[in-house]
Amino acid sequence: MSKMRSINPQDLEIKDLHQFMVGAIAPRPIAFVSTIDENGVANIAPYSFFNAFSSNPPMMVFSSNRTVRGNTTKDTLHNIQANQEVVINVVTYDMVQQMTLASISYPAHIDEFAKAGFTPLAAETVAPFRIAESPVQFECKVEQIVSLGEHGGAGNLMFCKVQRFHIDEAVIDERNRIDPHKLDLVGRLGRAYYVRASGDALFSIYQNPSDLALGFDQLPERIRQSDTLKGSEIACMAGLMALPTEQEIEQLVQKDDSLANLLELAPAGSTARFQMQERYARTLIQQGEYANALACLMIE
Repeated sequence: MSKMRSINPQDLEIKDLHQFMVGAIAPRPIAFVSTIDENGVANIAPYSFFNAFSSNPPMMVFSSNRTVRGNTTKDTLHNIQANQEVVINVVTYDMVQQMTLASISYPAHIDEFAKAGFTPLAAETVAPFRIAESPVQFECKVEQIVSLGEHGGAGNLMFCKVQRFHIDEAVIDERNRIDPHKLDLVGRLGRAYYVRASGDALFSIYQNPSDLALGFDQLPERIRQSDTLKGSEIACMAGLMALPTEQEIEQLVQKDDSLANLLELAPAGSTARFQMQERYARTLIQQGEYANALACLMIE
């Protein structure tokens, strides 16, 4: 294992602490927040200290932090303090370059819709505008603002209750669920890095939370202690519901000629043969054949 650096947050300058946090806690979803001031001037700004925290009631929270350098607060906070309303818009890959223009601290009287080239769209339950280019828009009432401090870098948490939301039909699949490939969101990392959440970046893992899987502790010790297999590969087998029976192990050898031939290359019980079994099991895992991989490794 590589050497770990242990850090006391109080020993760091805020700018360095911030970069370690946003670099490690990533990728983060982006809330593209629309607000409006008392004079009707629209404001949009992106926030990546953001997530959904409840579906019943539907609640989202984002933080508008004080600036580290000048310890100033943002127009978004001022507008919410005035009228307690926001629209939270998601950010797609096609939007992200324009979005960065809206992250600039323009004077309060400047309309960021115009600056960033986005189209304002009237909301149905709140005064702030939706961003027409965003495929999902959440109209929210801000139920609570929690200040985390008065120093630079301190957050102001906005607890937003969803009143109504709008989804572009084009991103909904035949199961009435959002297709992440069609949605094509971006996420925020540290420094100037973003990530595109679609295409080859996506993978799926299915584990029914109500099924009591084997877990690592129920696997044979030599599998748990494998120097060849990664923890993620062993986890695929630990997610199974039961160990293979002797009959299932025998059936695997009988039907898989490649495995049967491999077993003839080294004596039963030898380290060399088990290492070959590990490599073969890895191939089975890569093919999604987790039960066969476990059976392969349990051949004596």
